[in-house]
Amino acid sequence: MATFDDILEEAGKFGRCQKRIFALLCMVSMPWAGVYVGIVFQGFTPDHWCRDSAAVQRREACGWSREESRSLTAPLLNISGVLQRSSCLRYEVDWNVTESSCDPRETERGANPTAGCTEGWEYDYDGRQSFVTEFDLVCSDGWLVDLYQATLNVGFLIGSIAIGYLADRFGRKMSFLMSNVLNGIAGILVAVAPNYISLLVFRTLYGFGVKGGWVAGYVLITEIVGVEFRRTVGVIYQMFFSVGILILPLLAYFITDWRWLQVVITVPYILFLSYYWFIPESPRWLLSQNRKSKAVKITKDMAKENRKTLSKMIETLSDDNADSSTTSFMDLIRTPKMRRHTLILSFNWFTSAVVYQGLIMRLGILGGNVYIDFLISGLVEFPAAFLILFTIERIGRRLPFATANIVAGASCFITAFIPDRMFWFKTVVACVGRLGITMTFEMVVFVNTELYPTFVRNFGVSVCSTLCDVGGIVAPFLLYRLAVVWLELPLIIFGCLAFVAGGLVLLLPETRGVPLPDTIDDIEFPERVKEKTKLQTQQLANLLPNSNVSSCKEPAAV
Repeated sequence: MATFDDILEEAGKFGRCQKRIFALLCMVSMPWAGVYVGIVFQGFTPDHWCRDSAAVQRREACGWSREESRSLTAPLLNISGVLQRSSCLRYEVDWNVTESSCDPRETERGANPTAGCTEGWEYDYDGRQSFVTEFDLVCSDGWLVDLYQATLNVGFLIGSIAIGYLADRFGRKMSFLMSNVLNGIAGILVAVAPNYISLLVFRTLYGFGVKGGWVAGYVLITEIVGVEFRRTVGVIYQMFFSVGILILPLLAYFITDWRWLQVVITVPYILFLSYYWFIPESPRWLLSQNRKSKAVKITKDMAKENRKTLSKMIETLSDDNADSSTTSFMDLIRTPKMRRHTLILSFNWFTSAVVYQGLIMRLGILGGNVYIDFLISGLVEFPAAFLILFTIERIGRRLPFATANIVAGASCFITAFIPDRMFWFKTVVACVGRLGITMTFEMVVFVNTELYPTFVRNFGVSVCSTLCDVGGIVAPFLLYRLAVVWLELPLIIFGCLAFVAGGLVLLLPETRGVPLPDTIDDIEFPERVKEKTKLQTQQLANLLPNSNVSSCKEPAAV
């Protein structure tokens, strides 16, 4: 009986067909960047102060600047040791009875009592509009902005589980297409939401489809390429998320309304529906569903596009996972090493999400040019993929994984204490941290797969990665609420999390050059695997005494 991997030897492990499908699916990662971190622009909170309609009339009559007008309406407050004009309080002044002088120095109101913003706010955001300025989500309502990102991650959490199940039940291609139908509908609903409550509901639905569709595409492309290409394909698939990160600030700069930016981010998901005619179903999944004839037809089409000829071995094609065992959560925590792997990997998923999202969203509250800052920080993500591909087969997995975490943590700590006057140095250090956490985020995906046995591998990755979505829910609250206390306080928290994550990674075993485990015993007693491999090598040497078996390389992990 021939497995699908055996047939790929003849059909082409990464031929023209797979490259075409891979190129199409990589496009899916780009709009996801806009969904994932678009809050930086769509939810941007500009400088603001209480609106006083009478003061606005006086400003227009006297020709005052906005800053002069603000100095007459907003009291000075000591905020983190710095005197600043209040964004949430105003002087109580009856401008209809006050003197009519147009000299701002003669109309100072320092002795007047203060009150809250009863007429809304004015924003230093000429010609642009975010949902913050549209719905006045500032001051006591500022925490509602956090919910915009939190509800998205709630959708991610539920959607990745639900669509993951549907992908196993109804196929990778169908789940991918149905998620994009949902993405198109929910994305447009977000753009036309009449109020903030409906916006949050539609945002949750949006998250439900976006991540599940992205994962379905990831699984599909890794299932149709040869074993040795899976890791490279997976890393590059994620790297196109960074391409989306670079495109996003350019779009946001030229599209000044958050609703139209939402439409532009959503349009690609509607276009992805055309993939119905361009990508096939996974032959591996079809085999697992006993749909051999369809799997054979797709495989023959792939071979034809790759200009390869299949032998009659295709007729013996069978599912190489037909005898897979039933899995449960207890399989992940029942034995000591499996339990350790689960806890460490889950914490790393959580940390990667918190620190990665936190560092990106922090760009929106720093007060600089958010478009330039976002573009620069996006550029530093590209070396991450190349560093991973360069180091994992030369150095291993554990050391680069731990180092990336520790570098990210150290960068967060150092950035927090660099004075603002050393702007470029602070920016460089922050970018190094962004590079480190990007490497961590991309590495945790495949390290997770290498530390679980075959029958529980997909389930284990799904369980651990749910902590990524939990981290995404927590991240905006950590960032925005702690930054009110001290702008750099979130960086201290991020640094602590990354340091702990890096130290825990050192407790994991190295998997470079180690065959993928098949059973829990392979995890708990790795020395038995080494003995079994050594015995198999010796038996092969006895059968082929003239061959130089000892010179063969160890099988690389998938």
